[in-house]
Amino acid sequence: MSSGSLSWIRVRAIARRHTYVLKRSPHRLFDVTVWPLVDVLLFGSIGAFVGQGGGSGEKAFGYLLGGIILWHVVYQSQISLSTGFLEETWSRNLLNLMVTPLKEAEYVAGVALFGMAKLVVGVGLTALLALIAYAFDVTDIGWGLLPIAAILLFVGWSIALFVIGVVLRFGSGAEALAWGILFAVMPLSGVFYPVEALPGLLHPVALALPTTHAFAAMRAILDGRSIPWDRVALAAVGAAVLAGLALLFLTKMLGVFRKRGFISRYA
Repeated sequence: MSSGSLSWIRVRAIARRHTYVLKRSPHRLFDVTVWPLVDVLLFGSIGAFVGQGGGSGEKAFGYLLGGIILWHVVYQSQISLSTGFLEETWSRNLLNLMVTPLKEAEYVAGVALFGMAKLVVGVGLTALLALIAYAFDVTDIGWGLLPIAAILLFVGWSIALFVIGVVLRFGSGAEALAWGILFAVMPLSGVFYPVEALPGLLHPVALALPTTHAFAAMRAILDGRSIPWDRVALAAVGAAVLAGLALLFLTKMLGVFRKRGFISRYA
């Protein structure tokens, strides 16, 4: 680069260059548009829940800690599978994998197995800290914890498959979705509060998410009620539909990836 006085034309050229990149990769707007909206929606809904008399302080405290611990089931399962695939792109190892007899399902299963170990460690540490620091024992949820955690696990994997499909189609510029997509889902899922605390316009969207019903079941159990199997069933059906759609999307994007020779991006 040359030294000397600044040229406004060259400054504008660089700005325009990045504008063209943004136009071709609109997913790069995620950090600019989605994060501020998520912050307002998440903390605004928490404030609305508390302001509307969201039960006793102990109940709200239980909702918060229980939500954080179970949310890590979704987060750890999704981020482990997503970054497991991204590691292959970062190390330029994707081409090597594609010329081996390894099947796609075998690869996904292997990464998911490794991710399970990370999930156990991450969620275990979160639950242990909640027990030591705040005397909150997540096992007080009882046997209802198992189906809820299993549903959240499958939701995390399904979202990861969707992220992998997007990266296959659009390249490394879509990696931001791996880190941010769950935090767009979090406020809509009512992790820390009932759906009623959300703006009314978003209620149908929230009720369409399997995570919403899973966390509603968690709150019902924390309130001392029996396991709401209707909510658990809705969450399970939603998770199954989401998994099917994610697999269909990933299969289609993998076909596009091969047909158009996008492997050259990682050679």
